[in-house]
Amino acid sequence: MKHVKQMKIRSNSRASDLIDMMRSSGVLGAGRVARAADLLSSIFSNPNYTVILSLAGPAVAGGLRDIISDLIARKLVNAVVSNGSNITHDILEALGFSHIRGQMHPDDVSLRGKGIGRVGDVYVSEDAFRSLETEAYRMLDHITAKNPQRSLGVYELLSEIGGMLKREKSILNAASTASVPIFCPGVYDSMLGFHLWSYSRLKRLNLDFGRDMDRMAEVVYGAKMLGAVILGGGMPKHFLLGASMLRDGVDTAIQITMDRPETGSLSGASLEEAISWRKAKVNSRLVTVVADFTTVFPLMVSYALPKRQRA
Repeated sequence: MKHVKQMKIRSNSRASDLIDMMRSSGVLGAGRVARAADLLSSIFSNPNYTVILSLAGPAVAGGLRDIISDLIARKLVNAVVSNGSNITHDILEALGFSHIRGQMHPDDVSLRGKGIGRVGDVYVSEDAFRSLETEAYRMLDHITAKNPQRSLGVYELLSEIGGMLKREKSILNAASTASVPIFCPGVYDSMLGFHLWSYSRLKRLNLDFGRDMDRMAEVVYGAKMLGAVILGGGMPKHFLLGASMLRDGVDTAIQITMDRPETGSLSGASLEEAISWRKAKVNSRLVTVVADFTTVFPLMVSYALPKRQRA
């Protein structure tokens, strides 16, 4: 029998040292984080893996934008499935607006009067969203003029938008440059989606989600081995795992979520449950970490980056 080893922190401990100590402990959250970091390292290091990153929750507003765009630029992520919020907030940052540190329990009536919306303790100015409307219409004018007779998949639209975003570390720009598709099945459930709807009522804009399904099928069918990295749950998780049924499920999956399985929600569902739906293979390697992904994912990425690609 293996014994739990006590963790020791030194003044010069690095991220890799912390993960190693968590592995030596081997139990509870520390053990799960270490196992997830090892899996992340294995799929990043194996060229046979096609890696799909799923983003729910406020990944961009929570500070992960540069990390995600770097993974795309390094070609460690081959496709992204995102909620509409992260796409919207990535564009806001690319337009020069910053997310502001605030309070978790402020006077929301006062914030409204000041033209500030919040995501937890992250503040965003209404000016940013007014600029988004103007810029979204300008970009859509360019895109529709370039594609006058063709319906676009949402992933194609996002690639076009990404090509027009020049600010460094944009997720959309990095994906457009690297030809990495970004899927957003719930794009209309966002401020960007609201502008897509209003634009389509004034001018011609035809989006064909069937093209996204076609492209996702190509990604899944073309994978020798399929690895899923799931931050949060929701529609992005469901779209990724649902598409994986086309090949009898993922080979490896890592999930970081705060949701619980007892209510039967997909966001809290264990990855082992996915085996019953043929969304994960019987012999797949699966680890769920119950945590806020903004806390543990940066630590895991720091450990998992191949040595030849470390910054």
